[in-house]
Amino acid sequence: MLAFASCAAIAQPQEPAVLDGNEVRTWLLRIHDASQKRNFQGTFVVSAGGQVASSRIAHYCEGANQYERIESLDGQMRRVFRHNDLVATLWPNSRVAVLEHRETLGTFPALLHHDGDRLAEHYEVRRLGVDRVAGHEADVLLVSARDPYRYGYRLWAEKGSGLLLRAEVLGEADEVLESSAFSEVSIGVKPQPQAVIRSMKKLDGYRVNRPVLSKTHHEAEGWTFRQQVPGFRHVHCVKRTLTRPDAASGEEVEREILQTIFSDGLAHVSVFVEPYDPARHRKEMQMSMGATQTLMRRHGDWWVTAVGEVPPATLRMLVQGLERKP
Repeated sequence: MLAFASCAAIAQPQEPAVLDGNEVRTWLLRIHDASQKRNFQGTFVVSAGGQVASSRIAHYCEGANQYERIESLDGQMRRVFRHNDLVATLWPNSRVAVLEHRETLGTFPALLHHDGDRLAEHYEVRRLGVDRVAGHEADVLLVSARDPYRYGYRLWAEKGSGLLLRAEVLGEADEVLESSAFSEVSIGVKPQPQAVIRSMKKLDGYRVNRPVLSKTHHEAEGWTFRQQVPGFRHVHCVKRTLTRPDAASGEEVEREILQTIFSDGLAHVSVFVEPYDPARHRKEMQMSMGATQTLMRRHGDWWVTAVGEVPPATLRMLVQGLERKP
């Protein structure tokens, strides 16, 4: 009996080893590159905060050009068309369209927000084995946060292409805060870029909004972040000019909104700053929807909104460190 117990103890599976920095970068870049360079189409489902939404996606790559179409299948009809960084969002029922240049910011099935050269400093990555998702074999990776400023992830990457088939955002106790997964997907489809281009141009009968956008830096706009969140680096900053109805008069007025984006390679946070409007900005608050946290605060004559798939403490640290330069 003692010998049997000893053998059983020896036979227990060991925890998968932590991948080194080069292995982490190789795995995650492979997943990210597949979302950019592979041709695929399918249906994916996002579950967050008790809400479930499904969308149909088609992604094509020809040379250095990317084309994408995403159509919501639940709730209000919405169609998004993308050619590189030009994005057209259409709401057919209300006949409203928004046409703007913007980054995709790692929306499923994309992953990285920049080159990911320091990911191993803030995450431990283990390969858990092989599973099946939507009829495809997939490598499973567990990405664990090394500190409380970011969430963990469980990722399923298709074995042949590296395309992300399923992703879960994990809380402090490894509970699933949010999940995205293909219910069906075809990889290696024939690209149809002209179908995307035609849809982007078919705007007859739509009220088209074209936000004025310019690249900038928060310091050039009079702001500084006194304290940084470990691992999160400034990656992008834009200033948008939007036309909105005034809450008091109802007349159309222009408002400038500054958006600064920080990322650790996987997670990202957007900090929006705009002039304070007592008619619109009535209450400071903190909200959560699945893994996405939102923090709204008044900052003197300004209103600050921070949004990201990060723990609340990360948003608080960024917002509390925001200062207006004299």
